[in-house]
Amino acid sequence: MSADTAAEPALRLLVLGDSLTAGYGVSEDEAYPHLLEHALQERGLAVRVLNAGVSGDTLADGYERLDWVLQQEVDWVFLALGANDGLRGHDLQAARATLESIITEIQRRDLPLMLAGMALPSNYGASYRQRFERMFVDVAEEYHLPFLPFLLQGVAMQPEYNLADGVHPNAQGHARIARTVADALEPYLREAASQAPASSAEADHE
Repeated sequence: MSADTAAEPALRLLVLGDSLTAGYGVSEDEAYPHLLEHALQERGLAVRVLNAGVSGDTLADGYERLDWVLQQEVDWVFLALGANDGLRGHDLQAARATLESIITEIQRRDLPLMLAGMALPSNYGASYRQRFERMFVDVAEEYHLPFLPFLLQGVAMQPEYNLADGVHPNAQGHARIARTVADALEPYLREAASQAPASSAEADHE
């Protein structure tokens, strides 16, 4: 990160997710939110990433802690919840309602957000898998959200990028996710940074 970038007020990006975000099975420094911060900074963006991932969280769990999580200062939200709802076979109508409640609450606070899509392993029924994946697409369209079609793009079902459980990414998988998310977020965060108020140092010279 350049000296000029370091002097800018950092955008605070909250990543709200489950074990994929928390970094189950890897160290905190290897989880994709930590790597995402460095990836964005290397691209010249002053961004601080706040990891709000909790292993095991469903959409309902995320909604329950949303008010507490958003008590900290946040400028942008990356929403990566819902995988556990699908893996546990939750009712998708209820899951969608909760997802919409999370989005509505974030938007009520005038916070921009990007939604990450999720997918299920092939051993789940084709109809349920398709409806689950479509849920994220439809919600993103309805709420006019920036959308990353699949958080685990290029990582899911690839043994070299996953732990022995075949579900959670290893360190290499998290590095790949960080690049995918950085690619998706960069144009939006760059625009947000360009619209941010001048720093106090700049204001003193006006």
